[in-house]
Amino acid sequence: MASFSCRRALLVLEVLFVTFLSVSGFLPETGRLAGDDIIEVNRSQREFDYFALSFQWPGTYCRGTRHCCSKNACCRGSNAPTHFTIHGLWPDYNDGSWPSCCYRSDFNEKEISTLMDGLEKYWPSLSCGSPSSCHGGKGSFWGHEWEKHGKCTSPVFHDEYNYFLTTLNIYLKHNVTPVIFSSTIDVGCPFGYVASNSDKYPLGGIVTAIQNAFHINPEVVCKKGAIDEIRICFYRDFKPRDCVGSKDVTSKKSCPKYVSLPEYTPLDGEAMVLKMPSDRDVL
Repeated sequence: MASFSCRRALLVLEVLFVTFLSVSGFLPETGRLAGDDIIEVNRSQREFDYFALSFQWPGTYCRGTRHCCSKNACCRGSNAPTHFTIHGLWPDYNDGSWPSCCYRSDFNEKEISTLMDGLEKYWPSLSCGSPSSCHGGKGSFWGHEWEKHGKCTSPVFHDEYNYFLTTLNIYLKHNVTPVIFSSTIDVGCPFGYVASNSDKYPLGGIVTAIQNAFHINPEVVCKKGAIDEIRICFYRDFKPRDCVGSKDVTSKKSCPKYVSLPEYTPLDGEAMVLKMPSDRDVL
């Protein structure tokens, strides 16, 4: 019965993904340019080599929350994210460095207005602060992502809409949440891993589950022994590849051999605990 429930949950996720793509009418294609207007990248920063898609575990980040506001997804009560959310889609170099703030232009949030439901659910802000813009001052959360990272993705992307739309599609296609939480590797129970403030899981089991699902080596980032981020990398045509940092996944500089996936209960005492949805929720 438990394995059937897991398969049913994965089927629901797959259907939602296919529906999302059908509505958007977009899938990344090899060699496809995502915009019509050519914008030259800053000559001081060469074209990037690959993409890193970073998944963030809200339970690790939100447990440090001290102040709440309407834009902070950690403070949404029962509507808080119960899945890995997007931290960013970043252009990187093979030498371990990365470009940022490649050219100056204004971010227009109206260009991504039709994507807001997906962004709020899968790529929300987990803080109340306004991030710094590339050229001084403060900006919006998604404006920061576009200015710092999106503008450096030329010649693949040239506009906000296609950058954010493609990121959502790639996230849904390679979502690590069902992979980890339905995995039985090194756990021995049909429900796989669960969010917990007491249990710890072998890092190797999490890495192996992702390797088996996507046939790549991910990069895992931890904070105080807890999973903070999982990164999956892609060539510029969005074919999966190993991340540059994946070879250090079990080193002392990244994560311990046993890691946690912490739950989070907000300061206001509401029953908002990050956990996988139950069968009733799935139905």
